[in-house]
This record gives sequence, C-alpha cells and structure tokens, in this order.
Amino acid sequence: MQTVESGAVTLPTVFWSEVAGTATLILLGAGVVANAVLPRNKGEGGGFLMINFGWGLAVFAGVYVGWQSGAHINPAVTVGLWASGAAEYAPGIAVTPVSTLVYFAGEFAGAFLGAVLAFLAYKKHFDEDGDPGAKLAVFCTAPAIRSYGWNVVTEVIGTFVLVLVILLFGNTPSQIGPLAVALLVVGIGASLGGPTGYAINPARDLGPRIAHALLPIRGKGRSDWSYSWVPVLGPVLGAILAGGSYRMF
Repeated sequence: MQTVESGAVTLPTVFWSEVAGTATLILLGAGVVANAVLPRNKGEGGGFLMINFGWGLAVFAGVYVGWQSGAHINPAVTVGLWASGAAEYAPGIAVTPVSTLVYFAGEFAGAFLGAVLAFLAYKKHFDEDGDPGAKLAVFCTAPAIRSYGWNVVTEVIGTFVLVLVILLFGNTPSQIGPLAVALLVVGIGASLGGPTGYAINPARDLGPRIAHALLPIRGKGRSDWSYSWVPVLGPVLGAILAGGSYRMF
C-alpha cells in the first residue's frame, strides 16, 4: 500500500500489483483470441484486427489495474527501464537486482493466472472438437513462417518500438497514458504483428504456454516448446536496445 508521506510503494505491493495487472492483460488478451478462433463462439472469425484491438484494450485495463507498481505488466518494459538508466521503477522502488526479480515474478505469475482464467471462461469451447493449433493460439504466439532467426528479428523490432515509445511518453506527461499505450499496442499489432503474432512480452507468451502445458485442455496437442525461446529472447533484446537508445540519444 502506498505510504501517505511519500507515495512510495513496497516490494510486496509491487508484486501483487504486477500480478493483478498482468493477469488482467492476459485474461482479456487471451480472451479475445479465444473469441475469434475457438468453435461455436459468438465472435468466431472476428479476424486479426479484432484481436489487435482486443489486445490494445487488454493493455488499457491492465495498466489501470497495475498502477501502484507503475504497471509494467511486461518484463520487456522492466528491462527497458533498467537499460535506460532509470533510478526507480516506481516511487520508492530503486532499480536493483532484487526489485527487478520481484517485477519479473509478478509478471510471470500474473500471466499464468490470466491464462487459467481465460481457459475457465471458455472451457466449453475448448471442449469442442477443433484445431489444436487454434487452442494453442489462445495461449501463446506462433510464427506465420517458421524461421527462428527472422522471427527473433521481428520480435526485436516490435519490442523496440513498444519500449522506446513508452519511454518517450514519459517526456510528454498527460492524463491519457494508458490510452496512449493501448493505441501503441494496436498499432504494433496492425503493422508488425503478422509474422509472429507480436508477443513483445516474454511473460505474455511463456506464462500462458506453461498454463497450456499444465491445463486439462481437451485435444490440445503440443505446446510448441521448440519456438518458446523466440518470444522471450526477442523482446528482451528489443527492450535492451530501446533502453540503450533512449539513454544515448
């Protein structure tokens, strides 16, 4: 809980704020994918643009829910802030190895929780006979053309844009921060999302992929672990480049 005197937050508050914010992000983000791709849904066939807007609004909600910790809700944002030379992640939370790990823990735990909640919301549709690939797509990303090196490049570029623009938003303070980030995510999805499904967030992909592997999903198929490192490494590299570029220029 924030202190009255300084507005500073504690590490336990950071953890639970990131859990709640990231869980909200994944619940709504995985939910819009489920709505678009799972059989016998009212939104079935809604298309990629509906998914883009759904993820943007998921970010919008997640940022508000996770406000106490600064609402990173993405390890790439945490890494980008560290690489930019920021002194604090949130009021009273210095950038240290311990605080960084607390953010990561909250983000990955929240992503797993959000995926489980999305599964529960769409349980009867997961029970329908359907493409195992579509069921996996609710939880994590996959490339349109599998080429690991180029898939990493795509994720690096998308995450670079995300993190650099978020850092630049800090130079133009306003009351529309969450909306600005939401529209940025919609834009990245519409412009750069086609090749890989734009994870641009290691927790967004890895946490739900673990949930897919563990949950009793009927006819789910494999969790595609051979690809799982791409949406982790690519966003981390993109975030480091974005933070470093912000710091230099």
